[in-house]
Amino acid sequence: MAGTLDILQIQELLPHRYPFLLVDRVLECEPGVRLLAVKNVTFNEPFFQGHFPSQPIMPGVLIMEALAQATALLTSQSNDQLGKGTIYYLAGIDNARFKKQVVPGDQLRLEVTYIKHKRHLWSFDCRAEVDGELAASAQIMCAAVAAEA
Repeated sequence: MAGTLDILQIQELLPHRYPFLLVDRVLECEPGVRLLAVKNVTFNEPFFQGHFPSQPIMPGVLIMEALAQATALLTSQSNDQLGKGTIYYLAGIDNARFKKQVVPGDQLRLEVTYIKHKRHLWSFDCRAEVDGELAASAQIMCAAVAAEA
């Protein structure tokens, strides 16, 4: 599958649901190569109530989670043997860097690029940008595991 995914298609591939589904749409997908997705950051996100009420910013760990969900989507589109019900676990984050605060009203663009995989472990180079500026980057590893019947 190459191309785009809407929120309903994303929900078929990921078990996450509100408030923890952090990918709104896939704009581009080239299986086995790269994926570009977006997360629209709105003021009514539940984490803004406590992070921080007077100056709301999206927590860095949630930016990493959004990138991890994007890696799961690219993995699902890159291997025909990974069927419906496959669970994608965050297996590692290396070299995480945060360069720009993400605030309500921003559109977080999530770009993940395939590096390699061995058995069920997949590695990606990941970038999150807002308005063309780097907000965060990391190398993320995910594990693809078939769901138990």
